[in-house]
Amino acid sequence: MQLVGDTAAELFYGKLFSLAPEVRVHFRNDLRDQGRNLTAMISVAVHSLARPERIQLAMRQLGARHAAYGVSARHYPIFEAALLWMLAKTLGEAFNPEVHAAWRAAYRALAQSMQAKD
Repeated sequence: MQLVGDTAAELFYGKLFSLAPEVRVHFRNDLRDQGRNLTAMISVAVHSLARPERIQLAMRQLGARHAAYGVSARHYPIFEAALLWMLAKTLGEAFNPEVHAAWRAAYRALAQSMQAKD
């Protein structure tokens, strides 16, 4: 299963850096580890969709860390585009319009939590 996650993360970061090459400098760590963090967070988010309040604090904290790294509001749509592109590539035909809309809504809710101010 991890190979699938590694491939998805590789696709995601490749797309992210092609859309916004300037963000590459924020990724000093091994991208494999970063990708595993990404796929782990996606898994947690998916498993929390029915009870988003369970991860709201964690998402605000994650957003604060990202802000400290230099992530701003303008980066969230770029991340969304890379994420949806990666999902389309990895899910293939299963990434139909309904699934696309659900992922977009979930991402936007999570992004909103990440950008919330206490």
